Amino acid sequence: MEFYIPTDTGELLAFCAALAACLLGLVGLFAPRFSLKVNGLQLRDSSNEGYAAARSLGGFHAGLALCAVMVAQDWAYLAIGSAFALASFGRILSMMSDASFTLRSLGLLVMQLALSLLPLAYVFGFV
Repeated sequence: MEFYIPTDTGELLAFCAALAACLLGLVGLFAPRFSLKVNGLQLRDSSNEGYAAARSLGGFHAGLALCAVMVAQDWAYLAIGSAFALASFGRILSMMSDASFTLRSLGLLVMQLALSLLPLAYVFGFV
């Protein structure tokens, strides 16, 4: 099996967004404490269930993004883009209703929007 690297600009942007999502997922999978700290979260008790949840979510992001990188198909980029678009929507809802509007939250929203818009722009033919 040959590894495919796109040459079309739009597909390359979607591919890079999937690579970035995979990298973020791997950070969550292998460094959950750092991942939680970047998101402004900390565990209250000394149990390890919070780390297990962070690793699980990181593994999910890495797996979905790795699938998109390996198959390089429109539907896989659509899955990545729609997942991050809904995550962005959830962050916007939280910023509006939970009073969590901070500079960190705004920065993470911008990152999520970029990771959603690049693949979706390619899939829907804007790039």
